[in-house]
Amino acid sequence: MAALAAVLATVLLTTAPAQAATCEPPTVERFGPASVTGAIVGASVHEGKAYVVTRGQKPPVLAELDLSTRKVVRSVTLPDAPATGEPEGAWATAVSGGKVYAGTYPVPDLYSFDLATGEVKHLRSFGRNGGFVWSLAAAPDGTLYAGTYPDGRVWEYRPDTGAVRNFGVLAAGERYVRAVAADADNVYAGLLDKGKLVAIDRASGAVRELAQGPGGIGVVAEHGDRVLAVSGTTLIDVRKDGTDLRRVPTGAGSLDAIVSTPDGTVYGTTRPDGAVHRYRTGDEALTRIADAPSPGDETRRLALTGEGALVGFSGSGGMWTLDLPSAKAEFVDLIEAGLPSGAERPQSMLLVPNRAVYIGGHFSMDVRDLRTGEHRRFRVPGEPKDLVRRGDKIYAAIYPSGQIIAIDMRTDEVTSLGFLGHGQQRPWDLEYDPRTDKLLVASAPLGARLDGALSVVDPDTGQMDVYEGVIPDQSLMSLSLDPAAGVVYLGGDVLGGGGTPPVRTSASVAAFDLKTRTVLWQVDPVQGNRTFQDIKVHDGLLYGVYKRNSGAWIALDLATRTVRHQGALSGYGELTVHRGRVFASVFFGGGNAYELGTEAKLLATGLGDEWYTNPQLHFEPGSWKAWALSGRELARIGLDPRCPQS
Repeated sequence: MAALAAVLATVLLTTAPAQAATCEPPTVERFGPASVTGAIVGASVHEGKAYVVTRGQKPPVLAELDLSTRKVVRSVTLPDAPATGEPEGAWATAVSGGKVYAGTYPVPDLYSFDLATGEVKHLRSFGRNGGFVWSLAAAPDGTLYAGTYPDGRVWEYRPDTGAVRNFGVLAAGERYVRAVAADADNVYAGLLDKGKLVAIDRASGAVRELAQGPGGIGVVAEHGDRVLAVSGTTLIDVRKDGTDLRRVPTGAGSLDAIVSTPDGTVYGTTRPDGAVHRYRTGDEALTRIADAPSPGDETRRLALTGEGALVGFSGSGGMWTLDLPSAKAEFVDLIEAGLPSGAERPQSMLLVPNRAVYIGGHFSMDVRDLRTGEHRRFRVPGEPKDLVRRGDKIYAAIYPSGQIIAIDMRTDEVTSLGFLGHGQQRPWDLEYDPRTDKLLVASAPLGARLDGALSVVDPDTGQMDVYEGVIPDQSLMSLSLDPAAGVVYLGGDVLGGGGTPPVRTSASVAAFDLKTRTVLWQVDPVQGNRTFQDIKVHDGLLYGVYKRNSGAWIALDLATRTVRHQGALSGYGELTVHRGRVFASVFFGGGNAYELGTEAKLLATGLGDEWYTNPQLHFEPGSWKAWALSGRELARIGLDPRCPQS
């Protein structure tokens, strides 16, 4: 981190043009890691120990916990492999033959950790940078099976020989094998895009469909002579030969983790509430047995201990045990248990001038108090994709639940306004309309759907008016409010949830009247550009940055609905208007900041590419200093537009 800071300082501090007498040097002040995390993805339990892998840290940490003492007893890091890209976590873990195996992202690689020697090895890759090993399972003979993205394959890995094979296309167009389980004869795979549960013969490679779910399948488990799978709000329970198919409603939520016990009882946790449920084949519904040990959290793995307790691992970075007879739970924060924490890629940022900077992380919020310099951190129920202020409260749009929460700036108390529903689990953009005193949310669906939604939310009552398909056949990535006109402008994405082929070829901009709740007009500014990353209205123009076209940007004349200016940036990111000027902060090319006018003027480079969602700038009122990131550090950067780089 120190080396990175030195490089950034050199790049940024040498960019001031000497000929501009009024220019201040583009100074960079750094304040340490912007978002600190102990979040985890993969988890496994073996012989009284638990093995978890961190999310977001580079390099990822694999830690061993003693379940009796609830303390981390040793940890290792997963080294960067020769392939392009760096691992940031491992969703997939399995134990086989005295080793813990971890499948990483965003490079789909396989690692082993020897429990006896502590040695870590990189074994092989299952694809290129940008891929995931989503799931791992060990068959009784020790053979490993991995489910991957974006090729939608199941891979076989033989630890004894290192031999690898895959079983080909499991369903046309499938990208995600989100969950796998294995027995002596078959591998069972859950397909996220196509919602299919399939069985693959380990010897012949023949593929059989066991069930079609109503939505994507994200959880699969063996259950004696049966297989369990979770598809949306349905639990699929079917014999391994495909007979006696049962579909059991899970209620308002979906199961995110299940464990099958030898006596035929199944335990599971529901998302988004985190409550614990029980099920047996033949039941027509789940039985709730305990409130959430970690409310609003995602459960990464469930297991039973030798003492008859249920142990769960929370995505935010926690471990809990539930005494089944009493339904009493105990929660342990993994950082407090000794898990090495580190800087993660932030999700969002908000400046409250002269008071604090809020940084949204993975199931956490970091706050730097500008009055005292102190730092604090508290939990939130997911990833805050965007933040906005209204009075003494901050509102956050949360993934993966589609929940809108309020945070009291005086107490850090978190309350829920409710969930967008309608399948809208990816809220991308959030603004506050002071004229109507409403929150405006742009969202995309999760899974194989195209239509996103504009939601109008009452911050006092939680009342939500959700307008699905407001741009037909497109999800919404961004919105920009013109409060004087009472119009919100919407930026579309023809790919929708990403799980089904698009039917449009060009992303649209639409104008939505907040009084009549109707679309006034819709236009496709540039043919062939499929996704708006961000839009911002200023002085009669709508500025837009496209995501998938090498940083293409436009300025659309709202009166004529024609493109007045356009050009290219180094990548995509977010727009902001400050002191009558439009700025863009974008990925790639080192991480750059621009001013947009008739052309794009480069103001700074070397900011890094360490945002999780989109690079942002948050200017202090009356100044050219903006809060942003320098690498993964919180930084305040001078961005005087009178001083562009030559």
